[in-house]
Amino acid sequence: MKKKIAILGSTGSIGKTLIKIINKDKKNFDIVLLAAEKNYKEIYKQAKILNVKNLIITNKKSFNELKKKKLGKIKIFNNFNSFGNIFKKKIDYVMSAISGIHGLEPTIKIIKYTKKIAIANKESIICGWHLIKNNLNRHKTKFIPVDSEHFSIFYALKGNKISNIEKIYLTASGGPLNNIPKEKFKNIKISQAIKHPNWKMGKKISIDSATMMNKVFEIIEAKKIFDLNYDKLDILVHPTSYVHAIAKFKDGMINIVAHDTNMKIPIFNSLYDNKQKNIQVDQLNLNKLNFLDFKKVDKNKFPSIKIIKRLQNKESLLETIIVLANDELVELFLLKKVNFTDINKHLQKLINMKEIINISQNKPGSIQSIISLNKLVRKKICQIIK
Repeated sequence: MKKKIAILGSTGSIGKTLIKIINKDKKNFDIVLLAAEKNYKEIYKQAKILNVKNLIITNKKSFNELKKKKLGKIKIFNNFNSFGNIFKKKIDYVMSAISGIHGLEPTIKIIKYTKKIAIANKESIICGWHLIKNNLNRHKTKFIPVDSEHFSIFYALKGNKISNIEKIYLTASGGPLNNIPKEKFKNIKISQAIKHPNWKMGKKISIDSATMMNKVFEIIEAKKIFDLNYDKLDILVHPTSYVHAIAKFKDGMINIVAHDTNMKIPIFNSLYDNKQKNIQVDQLNLNKLNFLDFKKVDKNKFPSIKIIKRLQNKESLLETIIVLANDELVELFLLKKVNFTDINKHLQKLINMKEIINISQNKPGSIQSIISLNKLVRKKICQIIK
């Protein structure tokens, strides 16, 4: 029997990679739903190739353009309230890969309709993990992280208890600016900041890699997903990105998880989940293994890493505020309204504001409260810039 699948964010890099994997094994999968924001041409093409009957495109203009296509039996929807019309019973697998805070609501809504969900959206996990976890438990849905670092931790912990962990290290390539002197950061151009040396990624996550804010996010994600204290987590710069996570246990053992710089590997494994399927990847790279070149992060060069020291183990809104503020500031950088070093400078100003400090002490709440907080954060950043 074919496995029934839905892909939220099918036109992004994660979604496209998953579709390539499925396209080579079409006889075993039935894609029930594809969802995207604006790229109606790509999602229409994907639907034709894989015989998908349901599409969600949330941008109104793109939705209207898609309606002009020869849709045949394809049904199209404009929002995620349509899940109840699409899914008559639980499907087998969902990939949630809508980027940004906009991915939170559909991620939470779709959990009840699937047996397993793979989440590649950092913002959802950071801002709404308490909601995601509650829904996973309520609907008995299995969760698998897709980010290469968190999937590697997930893999390293198989057969081990969380209580046996002494330390987990996430690796960072250092991003596109690793070898550029700090004094040149102020004049960094967008083209430089998005030119990642190892990974092909979207602009937003590439900028986060350049500031190393992505590692702050990954530390927060690891804390939430694996229920660890922040003192159990650390970062090592590893320029080749061959090793993704190192787990050191109290019994003296160390698990080092490595794989090629290819997101196909964690995505493939989240889909097949130990079903003894082979994936074609490069052979063991001895040159990379012999020159792992681990280093501590230079926090003066990448000051965003210092934010980790401000994070507390108790639940608070600070992590959510950091994510929302960074989203807005990266967008402003891409619009050329702030320079590269302003991203961290304005973020620090925001989280030091008295009003924000008071709000950040509160516990995370509903989706609506997070959306309201997003509006406030954007307003405050606008005031800072002016």
